[in-house]
Amino acid sequence: MNSKKHLQNILYGVALGDALGVPVEFKSRYYLRQNPVTTMLGFGTHDVKAGVWSDDSSMTFCLAESINEGLDLQQLANKFIAWKNESYWTAEGEVFDIGIATSKAINRLIEAVQPELAGGFEEWDNGNGSLMRILPLVLHCKEKPIAERFQITKQVSSLTHRHIRSVIACFYYLEFAKQIMEGKDKFEIYENLKTEITDFLKSLEINASEIAIYNRLLNSNIYELEEDDVQSTGYVVHTLEASIWCLLTTDNYVDAVLKAVNLGEDTDTTGAVTGGLAGILYGFETIPQFWIDVLAKKDDINKLIHQD
Repeated sequence: MNSKKHLQNILYGVALGDALGVPVEFKSRYYLRQNPVTTMLGFGTHDVKAGVWSDDSSMTFCLAESINEGLDLQQLANKFIAWKNESYWTAEGEVFDIGIATSKAINRLIEAVQPELAGGFEEWDNGNGSLMRILPLVLHCKEKPIAERFQITKQVSSLTHRHIRSVIACFYYLEFAKQIMEGKDKFEIYENLKTEITDFLKSLEINASEIAIYNRLLNSNIYELEEDDVQSTGYVVHTLEASIWCLLTTDNYVDAVLKAVNLGEDTDTTGAVTGGLAGILYGFETIPQFWIDVLAKKDDINKLIHQD
């Protein structure tokens, strides 16, 4: 499959998962059990039309564009600044959702802090703001050796989130995506990564307590958990776990992203992160046409996909 096709799967997968979650962001799981999302809705939390995506997709598009143009961290930083200050790559000319850590990091970029040093690096700086936008990087890294893949992932995450916990989440996610693109079964990938990720992180002598935080992915079968044992807050570990759980407990794009959104709380990001992997796994052709029809800025997204 060519890279433009993969990019189409990634960008539509992320943006539609994001847009599904936007109207119910911050709603509780209990509320969504009574009022489940079953299709693309409008208004709600942010009072925007159906098909409008949020910061997750805006920053994903910025990264995809940067990769198309020849990935450069300062160039990517400039795109993030333009998004925050000038509504670049927004769905309707307005930034209506931005995480605190991401906002602070972009302010540091505005102050000309070196891109790799802009992101927060304290333990409390582990929101999902780099995970939500990282997926196009798989297209840039997939042919490189694992150590180089990790280093580039660390650099790109660090523009907004440079704590090792966020970097590990991004790395795991991209490694999962890479193996989907290689045609492997999702359960085979899950088992592969238990060994591959663990061994690689240990080879870097990363603090064992940080690796242990990912025990539910690296040392058990997360797909055996009940829904009540899966959390969907804005914490990066919760988002990654929820997305892998949704992917492994469904068998098509629609069910995966709806399951993610209906977990509640950080619905747009859980939807986007799940949607990206599900988009690669099942393909653009499996996404409902109505969802695609109402998606904001389709023409711009298509130009980005076919940009030379």
